[in-house]
Amino acid sequence: MARITVEDCLARIGDDNRFALIHLAVERIRQRRQGEPCLLEGKNKEVVMTLREIAAGEVTFGNIHELPKLRRADKNAQPEEETPKQTE
Repeated sequence: MARITVEDCLARIGDDNRFALIHLAVERIRQRRQGEPCLLEGKNKEVVMTLREIAAGEVTFGNIHELPKLRRADKNAQPEEETPKQTE
């Protein structure tokens, strides 16, 4: 993967305010520490993966609070696996 920069993240969120970027990243890291899965594939540390999510447009100020709700809704919407019926 290419190197991620703060400028990539700032360009994506449409604000030249690093303070706002920090707040967005911290909120996402809190979610990740509470069990939310990463939205992108990778093996970097959580801060780098969070910045990658922001730079990719997966995490925004508009959806940051909806991400856990969406995951729970997706989890509940998936049909449970049926157990194979035993034949006699």
